[in-house]
Amino acid sequence: MLACIKTAAVVGLEGQLVEVQVDLAHQGLPCFFLVGLPNAAVKEARERVRTAIKNSGFQFPLRRITANLAPAELPKQGPSYDLPLALAILVASGQIEPPPPTTLFLGELSLDGQLRHTQGVLPMAATARNAGLTHVYVPAEDAGEAALLDAVTVIGVRTLADLVAHLRGDIALTPTATTSVGADEGQPEGAVDFADIRGQEHAKRALEIAAAAAHNVLFTGPPGSGKTLLARAMPGILPPMTGEETLEVTRVYSVAGVLSPDTPFVRNRPFRAPHHTVSYAGLVGGGSSPRPGEISLAHRGVLFLDEIPEFHPRVLEVLRQPIEDGVVTIARARETLTFPAKFTLVAARNPCPCGFYGDGSRPCRCVDSVVTRYQKRLSGPILDRIDIHVGVQRVDFDALMGDVTAESSAVVRNRVSTARQRQWRRFAEHPHVSCNADMRVPDVREFCTLDADSAELLRDAVRFLGLSARAYHRVLRVARTIADLEGAESIEVKHVAEAVQYQPRQEQ
Repeated sequence: MLACIKTAAVVGLEGQLVEVQVDLAHQGLPCFFLVGLPNAAVKEARERVRTAIKNSGFQFPLRRITANLAPAELPKQGPSYDLPLALAILVASGQIEPPPPTTLFLGELSLDGQLRHTQGVLPMAATARNAGLTHVYVPAEDAGEAALLDAVTVIGVRTLADLVAHLRGDIALTPTATTSVGADEGQPEGAVDFADIRGQEHAKRALEIAAAAAHNVLFTGPPGSGKTLLARAMPGILPPMTGEETLEVTRVYSVAGVLSPDTPFVRNRPFRAPHHTVSYAGLVGGGSSPRPGEISLAHRGVLFLDEIPEFHPRVLEVLRQPIEDGVVTIARARETLTFPAKFTLVAARNPCPCGFYGDGSRPCRCVDSVVTRYQKRLSGPILDRIDIHVGVQRVDFDALMGDVTAESSAVVRNRVSTARQRQWRRFAEHPHVSCNADMRVPDVREFCTLDADSAELLRDAVRFLGLSARAYHRVLRVARTIADLEGAESIEVKHVAEAVQYQPRQEQ
């Protein structure tokens, strides 16, 4: 007898329908064949399924079993095929009736028949919805993740025995209510509050501008000046994610296997801080079975590269295309995958190897050639993609011990959110632009017009600072963000003047 059960596979960040076909032959010795390009984890499903069926109180047929995972040309990975394989065997052996054709099943089985947490549930549930399926059966602890989607009924299952009893009509499994992905107004856990940072008002102002429009930032200063502390305060002032952004980030985390079962979706914008020894594949993604890297895990959030000159040059250079396009493409012999990577880059560096070049309190021990070589570890194309360059100096004793009360992150976050909402309204008819940092040259010409005085100031800045064409558009984007923070409809002279201050004094 032949049985067919629908399930899904994950290819990159997208799901694809897979049909599990099981045939029981009356002739031949008992055996279990699994075909359809399964990897090692899928092949091992034969033993998990056999034992789970027996320990759940059902009969495993002593027949020649042939299981095919169609389409055959699609490589199958992971243990999510356990549950559909077990159901197909039970249907083919006549122990249960075939389920409705509009249902999809996925999940890993333990040897005692319990369903375990499975990676990539969200994109697979989205595939079922897009294919017109009405019901999705997933492990109980993944039901909240799958229920982020509407227009599909998600049913969480704890054991194979419970599912069979449900399909037989003996018990009724309750569908999971749709999970709300409303904005989280709370501060991210572990984020530094702006009120706790003494001094560095110009650096905090630069972070506010960066957060308001996803501009990239580079801090340069001696050790102990607060560069890392400033960067770790960035998550606390970022605007809440929209529902669409939440689904995008949660999909990445689900496929990468770093989504906590206790939290069905990512509530706050990500903050990723990889060590400078991170590998090429660890940063951009890849591997034999390509998975998202750190830049994709930072999607819609912050990627913090501390001591950025210590990163391998080859690793840094691969950031050029993701910073520009917001995606990273990984090509392999069998497939080419694209992962989202629209992040805000926050980087920090010392001015020289010893860290005290230009510091008035301690002398630098580096010779000029060493300083130059160290500073050139960041290539010109990388520096040219950073919108805001900030020099960070030591905080003096009086500022550290003073009683001056600084603005809290919550207050700054309100201003940032208001500015971001203004940008969303402005770019409502431009789907390729979500904030000022996304603007291309035609968008800059349309939305960043200058009056005569502002144009004259920018002309002088280009002439005396030697700004490149890219830097010219960079100044306009930053000036537009400063105007949005102020609530101004047009860019004024003071907005251009402040934007120019965040440009490097010497273009590389």
